[in-house]
Amino acid sequence: MPSEPSGQTPPASSLPGPSLPTPLPAIAALPAYVPGARGDAAVPPIKLSSNESPDGPLPSVTAALADAGGLIHRYPDMAASELTARIAAHIGREPAHVVAGAGSVAVLAHLLQAYAGEGDEVLFAWRSFEAYPILTRIAGATPVTVPLTADARHDVEAMAAAVTDRTRVAMLCSPNNPTGPALTTAEFEAFMAAVPTRVLVILDEAYLEYVTDPDVVDGPAALDRHPNLVLLRTFSKAYGLASLRVGYAVGPEALIAPVRACVTPFSVSGPAQSAAIASLEAGDELVERAHTVVAERERVLAALRADGWSIPDSQGNFVWLAVGEDTGALVAHLGGQQPSILVRPFAGEGVRVTVGSPRENDALLAALARWQGRTG
Repeated sequence: MPSEPSGQTPPASSLPGPSLPTPLPAIAALPAYVPGARGDAAVPPIKLSSNESPDGPLPSVTAALADAGGLIHRYPDMAASELTARIAAHIGREPAHVVAGAGSVAVLAHLLQAYAGEGDEVLFAWRSFEAYPILTRIAGATPVTVPLTADARHDVEAMAAAVTDRTRVAMLCSPNNPTGPALTTAEFEAFMAAVPTRVLVILDEAYLEYVTDPDVVDGPAALDRHPNLVLLRTFSKAYGLASLRVGYAVGPEALIAPVRACVTPFSVSGPAQSAAIASLEAGDELVERAHTVVAERERVLAALRADGWSIPDSQGNFVWLAVGEDTGALVAHLGGQQPSILVRPFAGEGVRVTVGSPRENDALLAALARWQGRTG
């Protein structure tokens, strides 16, 4: 016979009950994605931590957003049909060759969902974009990394040698985030010649609008030569739509169709689609803005090298300071300036600094000169 209740509630720890849900081991072990520092809103910092455009939206984009705001009670075009057609025309492809998503990171996740899984390997250089290993693990695949060369470039020969029977995807970041160098046509073609066509190659061109070196690989032209190639691009950088999250992939229809099947329905909002279309229509203005950033990049690189810094070639809107174990100290020094200067640290390796406005870049150069005086 059951005993009578005592009237006292036992402690919660002694109550029987099911255990809480637990995530998959691969997810629980994921490293956290570290965004660029944002600083204290009360004292606006110089924010050079996220590779954002130093300029606000173009007037035509602002107008497109205002118009789209009156329709936010309606679902957007699920397939982003008009945007996809405009992107295709911009690149000289067919709409079936393009898939859009909520930023290039989301599109990359869909690519990996479609082409890599348990037991597969995904190959990429390291250090490179920090989302690569995270998204690879989420897809259930195993990341395989190949160190950069001494001058912070992709070691394409070593990467090709690292391809195994399990390799399903290889990712090339050009220009490489965070170090800056871009793949030349010769480097790219050597890699593609050595990699079997069963391997999907993703050429991540997030910073292509800032590329000025004529030897850098031309992504759209390479599509015509390589049936296993997909390009990955974004509106977040040169187009200045970082907050709206619009990215896309371009490749052969047979490769893109499975990716489109993985895209979350309605993931590109109506305002984001409108802003991206308006940005494509304002191509000349955006090219002019990109040229301004490139001019500042070259000025900053020249000044840093004149001060004794060893800086890799950069074809993006950022520069790489390989300070190794001094990374934390340099970040603290820059953060202690008035106003504070926010950069993107990679512990034990170095600091990535976005090219900002001339005023912001002058403040950075002065702060780095003070650092050189302290440590030199």
